[in-house]
Amino acid sequence: MGIDKVIKPDNTAVRTALWRALHVQTDAKPHIFEDEIGFKLIAPDDDWQERPDMKYTKRLRASIVARSRFIEDIAKEQIAKGIKQYVLLGAGLDSFAQRNTEISSQVDIYEIDQPDTLTWKEEKLIENGYKIPGNLHFVPVDFEISSWWDELLNKGFNVKQRAFVSCIGVTLYLTKEAITDTLKKMTLLAPGSTIAMAFYLPLELLDEEDKPLMEMSIKGAAASGTPFVSFFSVEETVKLAEKVGLKEIQTISTKDMTEKYFKNRTDDLLPASGEFFLVAKT
Repeated sequence: MGIDKVIKPDNTAVRTALWRALHVQTDAKPHIFEDEIGFKLIAPDDDWQERPDMKYTKRLRASIVARSRFIEDIAKEQIAKGIKQYVLLGAGLDSFAQRNTEISSQVDIYEIDQPDTLTWKEEKLIENGYKIPGNLHFVPVDFEISSWWDELLNKGFNVKQRAFVSCIGVTLYLTKEAITDTLKKMTLLAPGSTIAMAFYLPLELLDEEDKPLMEMSIKGAAASGTPFVSFFSVEETVKLAEKVGLKEIQTISTKDMTEKYFKNRTDDLLPASGEFFLVAKT
């Protein structure tokens, strides 16, 4: 008889959820993004704030809350415009559905991630008293062996109906071929659908103060068996989006985020320079 495998969420998903909670618990108000649900599910040890990846990564934490806010702003705007499907590619411990019950009841939400992360998440949500509504669909995908697109269709996603697809914290771990394939799949969405996808700048394009942090992250990711694979310049990303046939292409940088969310703060909270977004339409 085999030993029962302990089901655990992905480390990156846990770290991201803890950063979001840390923002609420330690940064000055107004908070850019308020989300402690992942923190409740994880229920970390009392000294969790002392972890090196929590203690010395203020700029990364700022980036995480900025991107979470940015994506949710687009999601809410798209839902207000009548979009009925919201797909989170690499959902992790995202809690849009739990925090925005009124808005999220108007759409079918498809959360795509690794099987262990989603199984763990669903169990913990139920344990913590959250109901899993019929319009929240968990779509487990082992990205090595199956297609997220096929699994999404199997869960009842309607390809004829417009959608909003977000993809954050994913491209770093995929080859450029896999990223191109993912963008090609997105062009199969109904015309007028919106996508928002995060990309990461290569080390040499970062602000000087962010280079040591990124070097540390690269080493850490390699050591934990999930190495960073793909980095892009903004120009490369735009070319790729044009090549696959996306329309109304925009890129949003960390500098834009600073302007949008971090003005007049009392705590010098500013995002790191490594991440930017491709926002486009089909």
